[in-house]
Amino acid sequence: MARYYFDVHDGQGLDRDDVGSECRDRDAIRNEAMVVLPSIARDAIPKDGDRQAFTVLVRNESNLTVYTATLSFAGLWVGEETPPRAEDPNPAHQPQA
Repeated sequence: MARYYFDVHDGQGLDRDDVGSECRDRDAIRNEAMVVLPSIARDAIPKDGDRQAFTVLVRNESNLTVYTATLSFAGLWVGEETPPRAEDPNPAHQPQA
């Protein structure tokens, strides 16, 4: 099996995969990218914003990019009221019990 490297770009920098994974075919490469993206995003979605995109760039052993995939997070408050922040000291904004 051939070895492929799954580099992750988070909009600010590139985290290069120096170890790689062996994949038997195109479906295996795609499936590995589908596993990598959510696991990275779960820990890296910014706590201070509502937009973030993560891209995985898959390289082969010749260092050529053969596949890319992107996972995006976008949050948007809707309605007239926004929930209070955890550190909001105003009791009027606290949820009713």
